[in-house]
Amino acid sequence: MSGTSEGPRPAALAAPDSARPPITESQPVGRTIADTPDYRAAFHIAQLAMAVLDHEGGIVAANESLAELLGTDPAALREQPAADLVDLASDTRTWHAYREVLRGRRARFRCTRRLKHSDGRALWAEVTVAPVPESGNVLLSITDISDRRELQARLRHLQMHDPVTRLPNRTLFFERLSSALETSAYSQAYDRPYDDPYEPYDPAPDQPHGLRDDPGTDRAGVPGRRTLPSYGHGRTGRIGLCYLDLDGFKAVNDTLGHRTGDRLLAAVASRLTECADRDGYTRNGGHLVARLGGDEFAILVEDSIGTEQLTDLARSVLAALQLPFDLAGQRLSVSASIGVVERSAAGTSPTELMQAADTTLYWAKADGKARWTLFDPERNAHRMTRQALSSTLRPAVEREEFVLQYQPLVGMADGTVRGVEALVRWQHPQFGMLAPNRFIGIAEEDGSIVQLGRWVLRTACLQASRWQREHPHERPLFVSVNVAVRQVWDSDLVADVAEILAETGLAPCLLQLELTESAVMGSAGRPLQALQALSDMGVRIAIDDFGTGYSNLAYLSRLPVSVLKLDGSFVRGFRYDEGVHPSPADEMIVEALVQLAHRLGLTVTAECVETAGQAERLGRIGCDTGQGWLYSRPVAPERIAEMIAGGGRGGA
Repeated sequence: MSGTSEGPRPAALAAPDSARPPITESQPVGRTIADTPDYRAAFHIAQLAMAVLDHEGGIVAANESLAELLGTDPAALREQPAADLVDLASDTRTWHAYREVLRGRRARFRCTRRLKHSDGRALWAEVTVAPVPESGNVLLSITDISDRRELQARLRHLQMHDPVTRLPNRTLFFERLSSALETSAYSQAYDRPYDDPYEPYDPAPDQPHGLRDDPGTDRAGVPGRRTLPSYGHGRTGRIGLCYLDLDGFKAVNDTLGHRTGDRLLAAVASRLTECADRDGYTRNGGHLVARLGGDEFAILVEDSIGTEQLTDLARSVLAALQLPFDLAGQRLSVSASIGVVERSAAGTSPTELMQAADTTLYWAKADGKARWTLFDPERNAHRMTRQALSSTLRPAVEREEFVLQYQPLVGMADGTVRGVEALVRWQHPQFGMLAPNRFIGIAEEDGSIVQLGRWVLRTACLQASRWQREHPHERPLFVSVNVAVRQVWDSDLVADVAEILAETGLAPCLLQLELTESAVMGSAGRPLQALQALSDMGVRIAIDDFGTGYSNLAYLSRLPVSVLKLDGSFVRGFRYDEGVHPSPADEMIVEALVQLAHRLGLTVTAECVETAGQAERLGRIGCDTGQGWLYSRPVAPERIAEMIAGGGRGGA
């Protein structure tokens, strides 16, 4: 690597007189260690490439090995600044360490640099700079480590790439993702000065990954501008990710074998790369395709220009994968589910981005597979709320953070309150009063519904017993309590009911248990035995939301059911008001169900009664009781007590 000095060094680079080594008799002015007879021969025939420098960093002698390494003549190297020869001024830290050795303030300095031979080929070299004792000179030595670097590069490639698809693996993906987030975030915070946006990027080994000092940094060591690697004309400061896995890939492995599965993965990887390359070329930015493990892949878009780009990429991936694959004579068709995430790099960590991508991929699968789904902050907030509720539900049951409200069940013939349905509410310390649809499903999933259901049953029976004691001359109200299927399977419901009735003193005929139609229909074994035992005890069994489940009417004659509760979807068809025309079909269905129920000895309750017109028509076709906002919303137990004291008339 030849060249001349760029001119006189700035005064700031010159070592002060006090720092310059003294000239001794053994080292006359103008002579170097290479000029002494004892060292001259060894210096010139040494296999190690070396040069002798003066205290300003100029080359005063170079051996044949150094000249051969750089493809030049030893004489051509004399008087050249060594810093220019081996690029020691490309970053502040290296330049400062080098100057400290020249001034005698540091014993040794070593770094790795990429040099160029005169024929244009590049080589990696380890550069060592050390003072020669009692000489006033500095020895520069260079070792060619290109073979070692190449071996390291090969080993790293094997370590960082998937052997099946030859794509970057999970480790390299997260390394690239972390770097991209850091780089994009930095570009948002600071201006990104570039003399040439296409200048190759080669970070110094002692610099943080993705950052380097401007080559134009003042060589006296004054810190220059921090710049970023250039991948194109500009940074958007946003990161995009398409996270996908194949639908049903396990079945391919299980039925056709892992060899076919590997061939399929390799073919999928090829199509993903084509899609990413096509989009990257169109959008002026490269994309990284990686296999994260199993049948999971990711496409990282480092400079996303918006969700439209990512959704277009996801559509092209789906279209490419839907085309059949020909694998060694076997023709296969697959689909994929894709989670799409796009967000600002600033303030985003790799973990957060991957969590969002994983959640969105789960949504895509839950929504039916073979599709892409875009990350939805509102949907994610609901998921996070659900997770928060799930983690605090069991302790909340133990702390009794729940309350019961009661909605009257009113006789259609006379308008008097016959009973009440107990409806549980969660007084959450963070989210406020929560309706059952916010937490009952969670309780059924994690099993806490058993403990919660037992508490609801005991509290409702205690309240019904209290009303009866406080109003002994009024007709007692029955209380209706919802029971989940899991309560029947995972607990001794019959024993719980018997214990609670004995504890509260409530008559069994004043307790009604509601189960959904889908839970009751087809019951056999333990559930049927439990229902029969409860009925034999005198407890009434009601089928809730009747008409929305299996509707296998043959089971009605075999089950110990006392009450059918018609789903509100039928009742809404009875409205006349606000331009809503009644549905003759709904009325015929309800009338037929009521007549069938009565012939089987069952009573019928209509849910969601909201208008007087609905109530009049439902009463005319034979419904026994009604429940809805026409009569009352769910209210506190004190309001029910007022209704009882007022003659048992319902009213909002």
